[in-house]
Amino acid sequence: MQNQIKLGQKVRDKVTGFEGIVVSKVDYITGCSQNGVTPQIKAGEKYPDCTYIDYIRLEIIDEGVCGQIGVKDTGGDMADAPH
Repeated sequence: MQNQIKLGQKVRDKVTGFEGIVVSKVDYITGCSQNGVTPQIKAGEKYPDCTYIDYIRLEIIDEGVCGQIGVKDTGGDMADAPH
């Protein structure tokens, strides 16, 4: 089974009920695939950490913010590194 969850979708962990938006995906050499999920916050709350969950435990709730955030090429991880 392949990780079909898209960045920006709102998901729920089937085991814990934890909900949030998928903000990252990580594939390990061992074959494990996880999605970084960040929960919604209320005004005045501390910005939460991203929680990494095996994709197989996640169910898609809705499209979340897919298509609402503009994606641009920033040049990669080291775009500002000296040449």
